[in-house]
Order: sequence, then structure tokens, then C-alpha cells
Amino acid sequence: MTSTPLPPPDDTSAVPATPFDTLALPPAVLANLARLGYHAMTPIQAASLPVALAGDDLIAQARTGSGKTVAFALPLLQRLDARRFAVQALVLCPTRELAEQVSQEIRRLARAEDNIKVLTLCGGSPIRPQIDSLAHGAHVVVGTPGRLLDHLARGSLQLDALATLVLDEADRMLDMGFFDDISQVVEACPPTRQTLLFSATYPDGVVRLARRFMRQPREIAVAGLHADDKIRQRFYRVDAGQRLAAVGLLLRHYRPESALAFCNTRQQCRDLVDALAAEGIEALALHGELDQRERDQVMVQFANRSCTVLVATDVAARGLDVAGLEAVINVDPTPDPEVHVHRIGRTGRADRDGWALTLVGPNDERRVDAIAAAMGFVPQWASVAELQAEAQMPLCAPMVTLQILGGRKDKIRPGDVLGALTGEAGFAAGQIGKINVNEQSTYVAVERGIARQALKRLADGRIKGKKVRVRLLGD
Repeated sequence: MTSTPLPPPDDTSAVPATPFDTLALPPAVLANLARLGYHAMTPIQAASLPVALAGDDLIAQARTGSGKTVAFALPLLQRLDARRFAVQALVLCPTRELAEQVSQEIRRLARAEDNIKVLTLCGGSPIRPQIDSLAHGAHVVVGTPGRLLDHLARGSLQLDALATLVLDEADRMLDMGFFDDISQVVEACPPTRQTLLFSATYPDGVVRLARRFMRQPREIAVAGLHADDKIRQRFYRVDAGQRLAAVGLLLRHYRPESALAFCNTRQQCRDLVDALAAEGIEALALHGELDQRERDQVMVQFANRSCTVLVATDVAARGLDVAGLEAVINVDPTPDPEVHVHRIGRTGRADRDGWALTLVGPNDERRVDAIAAAMGFVPQWASVAELQAEAQMPLCAPMVTLQILGGRKDKIRPGDVLGALTGEAGFAAGQIGKINVNEQSTYVAVERGIARQALKRLADGRIKGKKVRVRLLGD
């Protein structure tokens, strides 16, 4: 499959950002955006929101991290009738992780309306609770193509009232072989719907989808949130036997608070995690042999700063978008320059600098030449030996994650957990990190120094008037 890269990023530094209040949005929506810290639109939002709010079909090219969720969530929410408990908006995502992130963002943006129900339907979770939730009614469904097809086949998902269909990261869904599944889902949607398609590239499959299912779509292509100069690349020559030890040297030298290390195989992921553990560096692995519960827990810990280093394969990391990622380490250079672009593009976002560090063995230099030619830069080489003199103490994540056995099904909300920790438990709000409420579990990050105390006080106390079971993840 051939892909058309995004055009070079425009120089937007001199262009004033457009405020959200220039859009025809209700006052309550604008007030909620301000509360959430959304004051000025990103380039993709400024370009696409007027088109989408006007009801036109849209093809938007934008990288992950460019603010595209807001760009499609606001229009789909504006088309909802909150009094009608029927699925009126459907968002297709390539992975469960991205679907969960999108669902959480839509829920935050929907606070201006009362009782907007957002439901996530993905594989890896039991289907019966999803069927029960659909039977109680939902306004917005976010899911992966395979699980959505399962519900359509069972008749548990009805799309007669659908007003908006969103295909998020369409190119990734096609790379994962979902063309036929997407086609079947789209064919089950009413022809009068609005369709919004977001993709980082514009491969042939996306063109085919657009021609087949969209009505005179408007096309928009903008740069992502970061320019190329926000990502500083360095390449390190290593011998084959040095590779895993070199990752530890890089981590101790650069000391990122959040780093993603890419391996080409599952076995290399396992070997690297073991090698880092032997050096006192905590790392978690993300690869295809993990079950969904294990995968979810790894992702929660990495996103909430309870884990400094995530070691992953490319397939496992699809759809992964973590704010504040300081460094990407390529344990091996990928043979595909486009994959390299996707890997390193996860850092250097939101006007922050990021490091992209690549280890290059004796037989890998041709791969680096191909990457440099595709991206149009001259590789900056450095020596691993220079790192040894500056190696420092091992890394330690600032937070620890507590798992509470109870979630949305038990009516637990983030405020309930925060209140339990800052009320009778007596901790300061600044000592509490991210709180993720899933269907059956809740995860809360707390400062490492108070982890054992927080565990005991939650276990001894109550949330919503009930005793809860709590454990430290990783114990």
C-alpha cells in the first residue's frame, strides 16, 4: 500500500491562534471548553471545525496529537438530541487504547449537556456487559471495527438514528487489515449521515473508502502540533551484543521522565525489560502476548507516570498517544522509513522538545540512510562511549498506581476517589495524579512516597459509603 505523506508543516509561529468563541457554539459549550483549558484552536481544529459544524463531509489529514479528537467530537455532540436514547454518533478507532482515550475526551467535552451517554465497544472485554449497556441506551458509541461488527450481527447495536460517523486514524485501520470490516460497518449506517474521516496519510485504501462512502467531502491537510525541529535525532553505533546495555546508558544519560523504547520482536521486548531490571531501571513491556487486562494496566501505569520506560513492538503501540513523552528509543532501526516517522512523532508534541535516539548495529546503516533520505536530513552520529562518563543513578518513576476493585458499574467517579484521598485520608491534592475509572476497576496514581499509606487509608475507609478492595499494581 502506498501512502502520501503530509505536506511540510506550515510556519504557524507568526499566525495568531483562533479562539473557540469565534465558532457558532452554545455558551454552555464555550464555558466548558474554557474550564477544560481549551481557549485557542489548534491548526486542525481551526481548519476543520467550521466545515464539520456546517454539516459537510470531511477528510482531514492530521497527525496523532494534533487535537483532532476535539475537531470531530464538538460537531458530533452538536448534532445529538440528548432526550433521545439512541446511537446518534459512531466513532471507529484502530485500537482499544485509542477508543478509550477518545471516549474519555468526548465525555469531558459533553459536560455542557446533561446525561450524554458515551459507550466504548472493543474486543478483549466480555460482550455481555456491552450488550446490557446498549440495551439501556447510548448516544455515542466508540469502538473497534471487529467488535462493532459483532454487535451489528447480534442486533444489539442499532444505527437507524445515526447522524454522525467518524473514522479516526483511518490509515492505521487499513494497515491493520480492517478495510472489509469498516465497509460492512459503514454499510449499516443511514445514507443521510455526516461522515468525518481523519488520517495521518492518504493511502489508496483511504481514497477508496472516501469515494465509496462519502458525499462530496471537503479535504483539509494541516501540519501536526510539532515541527521537525522539535524532535532532536541522534544515532549511536553499537555492536550487536551492546544493544540492550546501551539502552540503559541512554536512559541514565538523558534521564527522561517518560520514554518509549521500540523493539522489532516480542522476545527483544522481554529481554530488554529483564536487562533494565538488572540495572535497577523499572520498565514495562507492551506486546502481542499480553491479555487485554494486562495491556490495560501497562498503559494506565505508563500514562500516569508510574512507569518511566515502556518497551513495545510497533504493532502493540498502534494508537498509543501519551502526553509529555520526552524520548523515543529505537532499539533497532526499522526497515520502513514511514514507521520510523510514526515512532518518533510520538515525542516533541505540544511545543515541547523531544529526543529520538536510535541504536545502529553494523548491518543497520543502510536503514538509516533510507530514513534520512525519506525525511530529508543528515544523520547526527554520537558515541555510546561518551555516555558512560555521564551515567547517573537509575531512574525511578515518581508515581505508583493503586487499583480499586470497582468502577463505572459501581457508580464510582474520579471525584469520589480524589475526595476519599484528600478528605479523611488527609493527603494533598498535589500528591494525587491521574484517576482512570474503567467499567470494573479504578486506577489512581499517587506519589511514590505515600503509596503504602494511601493504600491502607483507602482500604480502611469508604468510597461512596462502601468499603473497597485496593492493591498496589506491580506487587
